[in-house]
Amino acid sequence: MILELEALTHRYGDELAVDDVSFGLEEGELVALLGPSGCGKTTIVQAIAGHVRPTAGRVRLRDRDVTDQPPEARRVGLVFQESTLYPHMTVRENVAYGLASRDTDAQERAELVTEYLELVDLRDQRDAYPAELSGGQQRRVELARALAPQPDVLLLDEPLSALDRALRERLREEIARIQDETGVTTLFVTHDQAEAMALADRLIVMDDGRISGDGTPRTLYESPPTPFVASFLGRSNALPATVVAREPPTVTLGGREITLRSSARSPPVGASVTCHVRPEDLSLTPSTDAGADGTAPSIPGEVAAVTDVGRRYDVTVRTETGDELVAEVTDDPPTAGDRVAVELPRDRIAVFDPAEYEREHLAAANETRG
Repeated sequence: MILELEALTHRYGDELAVDDVSFGLEEGELVALLGPSGCGKTTIVQAIAGHVRPTAGRVRLRDRDVTDQPPEARRVGLVFQESTLYPHMTVRENVAYGLASRDTDAQERAELVTEYLELVDLRDQRDAYPAELSGGQQRRVELARALAPQPDVLLLDEPLSALDRALRERLREEIARIQDETGVTTLFVTHDQAEAMALADRLIVMDDGRISGDGTPRTLYESPPTPFVASFLGRSNALPATVVAREPPTVTLGGREITLRSSARSPPVGASVTCHVRPEDLSLTPSTDAGADGTAPSIPGEVAAVTDVGRRYDVTVRTETGDELVAEVTDDPPTAGDRVAVELPRDRIAVFDPAEYEREHLAAANETRG
């Protein structure tokens, strides 16, 4: 294990920013630390880099406890959200500055600078100043500076958030290429779900200072472990339901009884639960008899709105119980007022017990605060 966090907790005064966070990174992994603003991502990065001394917990690099060691004693490369290039230094000098703490002679430093400028395709700009570079080129210089000391871990703290979408996508591809070529263990911090899912081998999803999900992008998207992950990774319809049977798991949803896949969560009979299903997994038919063959359960309803969003239509359907859900339709959408049936795939319905989820978070918070 290259990086390990053990029960990391940090407070800013009375404010709890990170709450009992534990995870590790294997050598060569590219892991995205994902979550909304204020969820504790940057505090975790600062604790790993040595700029924040955590209130509790430990940070280990290559099995060595570095919790109490200063940043210069850790082999950690860091690229911040805002540019930190020195404006009075050339590109070459900025990259060389990252090698200042290494015991290398002038010849070796020059060779490393050349090697990493070639890696980011900026050798021809070696004598330029930061003000003469584009935003994307500046980011690449910072990547070269962070990588030149050959760190154990590369930390990228929202490195693309200040760039326009087209440039973000190009640089995302560059980061993937550079990580693949160097094999450096990388923690990529972002609030952008699409960015994280496209880039990372694994996602660690943060919610209010705690880990809400940890797994591959596809696993977390298709089988979210918590309501937060279901809602944060892409779009999700959340509908109230009641458990009416456990074997097989069956709920009343939108006024209809629906039998779920056998591996679905099965709270006690009578429990109020929330069912999450993604808009792209739904299909619409004009007949309320859809699903009568048992292939897919269906809920009747009325089209409340149709929104043209370019590559698809978002069709909002109001069920007989007054709940609303959105289905994605690629062509020939219904019109507002049409009666339709919404077909739900049994294997794509995630079931959560909101009370249990809230109790878990409340208990953990009380334990930490107590």
